[in-house]
Order: sequence, then C-alpha cells, then structure tokens
Amino acid sequence: MERVEQEAVDVRRSFADKVARARVIPVLRTSTATEAVDAAARCVDAGLTMVELTATTEGWPEALRQVRAAHPHLMVGLGTVLRADQAHIAVDSGADFVVSPCPAPVVRAELAGRIPFMEGGMTVAEVLASADQGVAKLFPAHVGGISYLRSLLAIAPRARVVPTGGIPLADVRQWLAAGATAVGVGRDLVEADDIAAALRQLL
Repeated sequence: MERVEQEAVDVRRSFADKVARARVIPVLRTSTATEAVDAAARCVDAGLTMVELTATTEGWPEALRQVRAAHPHLMVGLGTVLRADQAHIAVDSGADFVVSPCPAPVVRAELAGRIPFMEGGMTVAEVLASADQGVAKLFPAHVGGISYLRSLLAIAPRARVVPTGGIPLADVRQWLAAGATAVGVGRDLVEADDIAAALRQLL
C-alpha cells in the first residue's frame, strides 16, 4: 500500500476510534450561530468530547470558527453537508470531520481524504458502502429502529455505524447495546437543563 493510502486508512481508523470513545454525538441543529456556540459550550462543560454543528444553522461558518477557537481539544464536525462548497468552507473553518445525511459523492470528492467524512445512508447498500470508507451514519435511524441496526450488523459485524435521527435519550443505551459505534442525539440532549445529568442517566 502506498504511503498516502496508508495515511488515509490511519486517519479513518483514528476517527472511528474517537467516535467509539465519544459514544454520544450531540447534533447542534440550532437556528443561529450564537445558539450553536452556546450549545457547544454546554456540551463541553458536561464532559462531551465531540459535537456536530449543522449547515442548516444560519452563519454556521462563524459558529464553527468560534467553537474551534474556544475549545481546541473538542472534536468539532459539520453535519447536513450536501454540497462541495459547504465541505470546502467547513475545512477552511476548522472542522475536524464532515457528516452528510445521505450518500454525497461530491462532498467525498471535495474532501479528498483531508478530514474524515461520515457519510449517511439508509439502505443496506448505502450504509455498508459508507462503513467501508470509515464510519457510516444511519439516517433516519428511527425509521428502521434498533432491529434494523441489528440486521445490518449481523451481515457486517465490524461496520462502524452511528444511528442518528429521531432517537430519544431513553433509547440511547439500547442502541449502543445493539452495536452502534456511537449515537447521534439532537434536541432532547442539547436542550436538557443539565446535560451532564442526562448523560449519566442514559450511559
């Protein structure tokens, strides 16, 4: 294997390990950049090591830059990335990784392995193709439910899969027990009065 290819493999493995250690990835789908920055700070205070901002937030590039500057040890990703220009700006703004809700070959091509890409999918073919490149996002996870994840992992037990979408806090432990590498959780966690207390209950 050529050196460049080996480096790409090493980056994917390192990212997959960090995702597994995180266990929970808060998806900060806020209306404004200020709300995203505040939510990220609350997540850090609660002991979380990874967050996902989204490209649906108004002013997300500035939010990404602010979170990156304020929390240098936090793994900061940008989700809901569907276009090459979004991926380009995410890299320039300091994103550690990029996430899409569905197969996005233009995003993968733009990133060209510079930072990890968690590509989304729902069908067996989509999820396993994404997992073959690192970590796959299963979205929307609530449609198939935990039994669907179990069926996926039965045929690909080593696949790294992060179910996201419509997962209540009370179900996180069950998803992890079913084999999820980590679980993406949105409003239920981010809007909790005490994020740390919520994490203790679900983990």
